[in-house]
Amino acid sequence: MILNKLKFILVITFFASFAHSFAQDESKLKLSGELLTDQRFLIESPNNWAWNENRLTLKFDKRITGNSKFYSEVWLRNIGLPNVNSSADLYNKGIVDPYNLEVREAYVQLFGFLSEKLDVKIGRQRITWGTADKLNPTDNLNPYDLEDVLDFGRHRGSDAISFDYYFNSEFSLQGVLIPFFQPVNMPVGIFANALTPNMEMPQGMTLKGFNDEIEMPKYNLGESSTTGLKFKGFAAGFDFSLSYVWGYDGMPFATYNTFVPVDVSGGININSQLSFNRTHIFGADMAGSIGGIGVWAEAAAFLPDNEVIMTNDLSAFYPIGTPPEMTTIDSTVLKKEIYLKLAIGADYIFANGVYLNVQYLHGFMNERGIDNLNDYFFVQLDRKFFDDRLKISPLAGGFIVSDWKDVRNNYALVYVPNISYMATDNAEITLSTALFEGKGDNMFANLSAYNMMMLKLKYSF
Repeated sequence: MILNKLKFILVITFFASFAHSFAQDESKLKLSGELLTDQRFLIESPNNWAWNENRLTLKFDKRITGNSKFYSEVWLRNIGLPNVNSSADLYNKGIVDPYNLEVREAYVQLFGFLSEKLDVKIGRQRITWGTADKLNPTDNLNPYDLEDVLDFGRHRGSDAISFDYYFNSEFSLQGVLIPFFQPVNMPVGIFANALTPNMEMPQGMTLKGFNDEIEMPKYNLGESSTTGLKFKGFAAGFDFSLSYVWGYDGMPFATYNTFVPVDVSGGININSQLSFNRTHIFGADMAGSIGGIGVWAEAAAFLPDNEVIMTNDLSAFYPIGTPPEMTTIDSTVLKKEIYLKLAIGADYIFANGVYLNVQYLHGFMNERGIDNLNDYFFVQLDRKFFDDRLKISPLAGGFIVSDWKDVRNNYALVYVPNISYMATDNAEITLSTALFEGKGDNMFANLSAYNMMMLKLKYSF
């Protein structure tokens, strides 16, 4: 705890020194950011609080010399609600008033490195790939940040070396090396179980306890590194790219489950071992406009490096000496075969100012394998009033189908209407609701008990 406080003080001191230099010479440092407060409570009585976040984002962008610059983005946050369980917790300010600090990006960029056509970035960076709206099948270099499942497409930064080589003004090549693997971080609060599949127990068994262990890749260049290559171009009025990533699936697979009986009535504990799987990802995307309509398409082909097998060990239920082939059950979790995720969308602004955005997505970020990819249809309709200060979105949300043969029992409906008002040029207040309904085993159907109201205030500077 003391170490965390020291780190916090050092970081604050670091940014204070930058702010001082900003005050001394405004032309050499750009300071920007925003203050965001995000509050949510459940609609159903007793209206439990669902989310509390107060975030200060600080962005520093400084041109060090004529051919290099420094950039950083830091989050200082009060997030979550007090989790006090005993009087001892009252002596821990981190529990009574939870906070955290996160360095989202911090890198140096060198322009014209070794060659006038070559730019290099070194440090923690967010490497954004893809042209679709927020949900990008080809965006697989940085780990997903799933803390808030309603913040689609959020990623964390990665410590990396990346370069861009410009052949000319229309074509370039990007290369990336991320030396060590970072897994996704999972949802928190009421969203914690949104991505957890329902566990079906064998007949006559009742789950009493569960624990797991994760086997991480060894931290060396050969086993934990991720590499990527992307060719970007512009032709016939369209931006396009072709990409390749050799990395890990950021979500672990359960590969070995040990069933242990705990009583005579069928109660069991499960000890699970989880691991990560390497994969090849081949991507392509394009974006442009046709007759004033913005269009985009993006696809990624995933080829797992190995077949993923899950073993259920039931040997504790059999006499000692029983052959393993009688006490274990193997099942294929992920086949070594290509599966395709894709996104296709369009947007248009009508003459009366109405904005329409539609997008189709096949395969969400947590779905793997040909037979496990759901279909998502998203739509957003906006209209602005009073010199664009007031924006109303009466139609915003999505429809999800997980089994077209039985849609009635395998669907989800998400409806998120909202209204936002620019109180000043840099202060926006947004009021919205999030309504979920569905059946079957998909992420949004799992949120059907969490309809909520949301209030956000964002002040940019």
